[in-house]
Amino acid sequence: MSDDNSKRRLGRGLAALIGEMDQPVAMGTSQSAPVNPDRMVPIEFVGRNPRNPRRYFDESELQDLAASIRQHGIVQPVVARTIAPERYEIIAGERRWRAAQLAGFVEIPVIVRNVDDRTALEIAIVENVQRSDLNPLEEALGYDQLIAEHGYTQNDLGEIIGKSRSHVANSLRLLKLPDPVRDMLASGALSAGHARALVPTSDPVGLAKAIVAKGLSVRDAERMAQNDIKAQSDPDHGRKEAARDEKDADTVALERTLSDSLGLDVTVSHKANGGYLRINYKTLEQLEEICRLLERR
Repeated sequence: MSDDNSKRRLGRGLAALIGEMDQPVAMGTSQSAPVNPDRMVPIEFVGRNPRNPRRYFDESELQDLAASIRQHGIVQPVVARTIAPERYEIIAGERRWRAAQLAGFVEIPVIVRNVDDRTALEIAIVENVQRSDLNPLEEALGYDQLIAEHGYTQNDLGEIIGKSRSHVANSLRLLKLPDPVRDMLASGALSAGHARALVPTSDPVGLAKAIVAKGLSVRDAERMAQNDIKAQSDPDHGRKEAARDEKDADTVALERTLSDSLGLDVTVSHKANGGYLRINYKTLEQLEEICRLLERR
């Protein structure tokens, strides 16, 4: 199957496929791909997908789920694929598998779906995104995997997951941040909005620590980042900034709206007799995308 056909297949039917995967399939049911019914599998024969974008699992939530599993059992089977005789790799349900281990289960119910590496990765990423199980960093890493390994464009991903291209672009921008800031984002100390504002700054780690320590809002973080960017291009910016009025809130809001829409840094300068709008890009691909958007309008 070609890449284009695979993407169209995924875009049309992945949400339905995810739903179907959560249900047992009876013996004799006609399917286009080989399907096995439910079976109880020793828990040590089931392993996580090492390429699953989800990396962080809240320990207290796992303990709560383990307590529920001890009382009620595993209501929804784990979905897995066969990787060797009597060995299975999880496609969906890693959280249930982890909680079952905490609960002391020796066997778990498994539904087997025989899919290839690519489809398993696609399902793992999109299933987690659609169920809001990923933190912003995990989501960005998942998108990056599909782009790097399978040739998806930002538009492809937007259509597949039901989000805008700008959402995908803004998510991918988070991968430009240094590891200490990524860690704060993954832990929830920083929101995606805070983190995006730090991408073009000269000291994202220092600014991130200040944001967390002071409990700053996203707008405060954006203002701090804007001052840092201006200081990079104008050493006298601090003195000039103190000598002139702060940019009005409407202009700042417009900049943020345009930046979110394009997935790029946008600066608006407005005065009584006119002004300018500046779109900052770093790659030819970004420039080509801007040109396509302008030509369509």
